[in-house]
Amino acid sequence: MMNILITSVGRRTQLLTYFKEELNGQGNLVATDNSELAPALYVADKHYIVPRITDPEYINILLNICKEEKVVAIFSLIDPELSIISKHASLFENIGVKPIVSPFDVCELWLDKYKTQSFCLDNGFNYAKTYNNLNSFQDAILKRKISYPVFIKPQKGSASLNINKANNFEEANLIFNSSQEMIIQEYLAGQELGVDVYIDFVSKKVISIFIKEKIAMRAGETDKSKSIKSDKLTSIIEQLVVKAGLVGPVDIDIFEQNGEFYISEINPRFGGGYLHAYECGVNFPKFIIQNLIGNINTPTIGEYEENVYMMKHDTLTIRKQ
Repeated sequence: MMNILITSVGRRTQLLTYFKEELNGQGNLVATDNSELAPALYVADKHYIVPRITDPEYINILLNICKEEKVVAIFSLIDPELSIISKHASLFENIGVKPIVSPFDVCELWLDKYKTQSFCLDNGFNYAKTYNNLNSFQDAILKRKISYPVFIKPQKGSASLNINKANNFEEANLIFNSSQEMIIQEYLAGQELGVDVYIDFVSKKVISIFIKEKIAMRAGETDKSKSIKSDKLTSIIEQLVVKAGLVGPVDIDIFEQNGEFYISEINPRFGGGYLHAYECGVNFPKFIIQNLIGNINTPTIGEYEENVYMMKHDTLTIRKQ
């Protein structure tokens, strides 16, 4: 049996549905979350309510679930947990569980938006100008290296939380000092794109790249989008993920401005807009299952239809006590 554990599932019901369909009776889907009102729990074959990821016993609890459910692979759907699972990868591997996650140092790099800038610029990739202190930001303003408006957000933020726009220095100063470890980032006015990438765990080669034009956002996730293709961006993404040492599913946010592509964020996990890729035939769950049985996936880069629209909409899960 190929039992797979997905943690911190939240409201990602459709993604779990895809995994159940791809498993097709070959194994059970197990899910965890710290809230019994996380709707995706009830899509899985088995589910567990667990403490928050900061709990000292969290990893031990996951290990016990893996043993109980005879799990062969584990992965998380939230950024802060990626490093936790990756850091303890050997504990899972010792009991026969494959963590579907990039190496620890890679997860830590992409969680930190300021370090992300350094990596991208050092390796020749465009990145939004980013500052981690007010003095360097104010100096850049005076030298006209950057202009208002700007975005201010946590240096290690996730899910577009606590992101604010500042139109002048007074606003920037107030927002920047409202929390610790904030950054100030250039406002990119171009078209926002989302890229879903899969890097094979066995061959370490890029297997699939799916590009979508973001039309509307909701709670930090893509709500409406259109599938597109770009040879230039595809080439950039291939180079980026290989240099970064990423593996498995990766979600990348890009801005296109004046014909150039700027990296905004890189998340080494399934993105909220991946559903669009799956419905266009870009099947990451199948890739994962093939890797788990030791098979190398055949590259299918660009093998999807353009101008296909995705529109998310409401549905309900009702549960009685």
